[in-house]
Amino acid sequence: MQRLTDLFRGRLSGERGASAVLFALLLVPILGFAAIAVDVGALYAERARLQVAADAAALAVARDCARGACGDMQATAQALVTANAGDADAAPPVLTQNPTTVTVNGSTPKQHWFAPVIGHDSTTVSASATVAWGAPGGGTAALPLVFSWCEWSAQTGGALPSTTAERTIMLPKTSGTGCTGPGHKFLSGGFGWLTTDGASTCEATSRVGSWFTSETGNNPSKGCEPVDIDALLGQTVLLPVFDETRGGGSGGEYHVFGYVAFKLTGYYFSGGYKGTRACSGSDRCIRGYFTQFVEASDAFFYDSTSPSLGAWILRLIR
Repeated sequence: MQRLTDLFRGRLSGERGASAVLFALLLVPILGFAAIAVDVGALYAERARLQVAADAAALAVARDCARGACGDMQATAQALVTANAGDADAAPPVLTQNPTTVTVNGSTPKQHWFAPVIGHDSTTVSASATVAWGAPGGGTAALPLVFSWCEWSAQTGGALPSTTAERTIMLPKTSGTGCTGPGHKFLSGGFGWLTTDGASTCEATSRVGSWFTSETGNNPSKGCEPVDIDALLGQTVLLPVFDETRGGGSGGEYHVFGYVAFKLTGYYFSGGYKGTRACSGSDRCIRGYFTQFVEASDAFFYDSTSPSLGAWILRLIR
């Protein structure tokens, strides 16, 4: 009996030794799989973080360039990459024309946790972002008003807005100036309102080079309640500019020439539509600033052939 016990003990001891050898042999591939599961996952996470940084850097550089002052593009790109991805480096941004774009490339070394066991200490992670921009070619305005080209030209001197001078813009038919287009044509029954996209919305969609129906009457267009316009006070909105008119009354139309950026500070309409007092009596007007503005939302699209009147659209294209 004692001999049988000793036999089992010897066999178990030999199996434990074999298990240790087998574990030692499998340790390297186990660590290799850990490198794949952990280190590769960490690489994807780092690349996602670096992509966000490259996107932010490209948008910041494009915003500066769109306004006509690129400045130190390298410094701008590096600042945004550092803020979003720590020690990552930004390569010098690359500008192109036709279309106008800027590309920012970022890179950073990522130290591995397990991969050094199989001979890989680190991997360089990289990301690239390209932003294109141009003047608005069309889109949906939050306020269904349309300016005349000669009104904009008279207020800005025909150049891009560069001052903070507050302006009062008289709506057609109440200004008495006849400044409703390069030809000074008057739209019979038109007060500068466009027909809205629906009875329950205050928005109007238009595009450069097309004709759009006028909303008759000196009240805001259908769908525009005081709360809708009050919400725009202090905000910059893009508004269409017309250069021609045709027809009159309910059949009147405006031909869209381009888009301007206007910071709304006040308005005065009839029927109780009043905000910060801008004019009074029988006059109808809005008040605010023509400004240079970069619109990054999806409400508008850009078109390289559209006139630049102080508004630009940015798009992350890659």
